[in-house]
Amino acid sequence: MTLRVMEAFGVRVEAPEDLSEFKIDTTTCYRATDYAIEPDASAASYFWAAAAIVGGKVTVEGLSAGALQGDVKFVDCLEKMGCQVESKEDSITVEGAELHGVEVDMNAISDTVQTLSAVALFAKGPTRITGVAHNRHKETDRIADLATELRRVGASVEELVDGLEITPRPLRDATFQTYDDHRMAMSLALIGLKQPGIQIADPGCTSKTYPHYFADLAKVVESTESG
Repeated sequence: MTLRVMEAFGVRVEAPEDLSEFKIDTTTCYRATDYAIEPDASAASYFWAAAAIVGGKVTVEGLSAGALQGDVKFVDCLEKMGCQVESKEDSITVEGAELHGVEVDMNAISDTVQTLSAVALFAKGPTRITGVAHNRHKETDRIADLATELRRVGASVEELVDGLEITPRPLRDATFQTYDDHRMAMSLALIGLKQPGIQIADPGCTSKTYPHYFADLAKVVESTESG
């Protein structure tokens, strides 16, 4: 991402695929330019996931398959689960369909593991997520604590060293703990779109990155229902 932004402002950098070294072309220099800042792809994942869970249709503008942010590839996971995905030059649309479990390595899109885990509760068959051992060292242990909360609502969860396997079971009412983790709150709230009796113990923790998340989620739900 950094290299592509530098290039957009006029500075060329050569780097091998493993990014082991960087060679900056000193004949280039930064220059002013008009630059469109992409929407937050991690935040967009919650709305794409909402479409998957309720069988609706959500379009996020300003993002495409070629976006700087790796988290746009979250939609590939949803597509593997059965959703319809349409990527245009300046938007990505996800339309929900019958979901089935998948096995995915989410190493490159680890901030969306909790989001996919919420979707997995409504799929047929287990979903196995691997490649995200580093998630144990984020705002909270996003493997162990996520497993605890998914079990709270009724799912069967096997905790792996580098991920988890989620097997859907009949869901029940639950009040989710967030561990002061904004992504825990935003992702687990999605379960309430389809399962009654879901509460978030500390919704205010979303203020870290997305203070108006719940208001925006309500608008999306309203527009989906009216559409």
